[in-house]
Amino acid sequence: MFSKWLTSAAAGGCAPSLSRARVVIVQSDSVRTTKNRFDAKVVEKVLDEGLRALFHGGTSTSIWRQLFSSEDVVAIKLNCIAGRGLSSNKEVVRAIVSGLRSAGVKSENIILFDRMGQDLRRAGYRISTVRGQVRCVGNDRIGYSRDLLMHKSIGSMVSRVVSEYATAIINVPVLKDHGIAGVSIGMKNFFGVIHNPNKYHINACDPYVADLCSHPWIKDKLRLTICDALTAQFEGGPPYMPQWAWPFNGLLISQDMVALDYVGWQIIEKKRKQAGLKSLREVGREPKYILTAADQDHRLGVADL
Repeated sequence: MFSKWLTSAAAGGCAPSLSRARVVIVQSDSVRTTKNRFDAKVVEKVLDEGLRALFHGGTSTSIWRQLFSSEDVVAIKLNCIAGRGLSSNKEVVRAIVSGLRSAGVKSENIILFDRMGQDLRRAGYRISTVRGQVRCVGNDRIGYSRDLLMHKSIGSMVSRVVSEYATAIINVPVLKDHGIAGVSIGMKNFFGVIHNPNKYHINACDPYVADLCSHPWIKDKLRLTICDALTAQFEGGPPYMPQWAWPFNGLLISQDMVALDYVGWQIIEKKRKQAGLKSLREVGREPKYILTAADQDHRLGVADL
């Protein structure tokens, strides 16, 4: 198993807590049993090692209890638009749910969600609203806020999971290229909580991604980002294109979503270069929204690692 971490001071000279300024990358070739199947026990070990590295030791249970209380309602934002092959994997999600339960979070207070129920089903999830169990729903079923959220450049209705139910959010994006935004990792995943994301894809989604993520419903509720990079993709996204996907066999973990996105962006750029492709800047889709999120107006995190 291989792990490393990157740290940086926040833009403007304000240093956040060390854990927030860190991005941990944990990889293990043992995580993969076949091309698209994963060993759940190894995935859980990878996640545990990443959390211990992020928080400088301790047990995984103590870390989960540090992050969440038994009173929290925790929403886990998945990314399932690509279906099987390039979605938030169930093995990763099961490990997260196990961690939440160890912190005393009740199963019925854990909500797996994404924009559409059909996306979740295509990725192998079962829609469920059974009492006493972990819920799994699409926004098309649970609905959106009645009132339009007006914030900076954003005018959207927001998933009720985010606006009404959740007290805390775990973001579980995928490490992938995006044909308009450049990359779709942590921040871009929150386009899946609004009813009109297509409206905000001009100019490679800048500043719209940063503007949305600066709203308190997201900024103040987000506790952790765990990027599923078991399989990653460097071209052709957001749909799954196996010819441009590769087995990264790891997770990226951080409390600083901007820093995580920046690190993920550089991983994708490196892979593009190895494959003989032009950089995202050269093809006109540099993900500048990541830099915008770190500017003086947004201050959502660090983008100078």
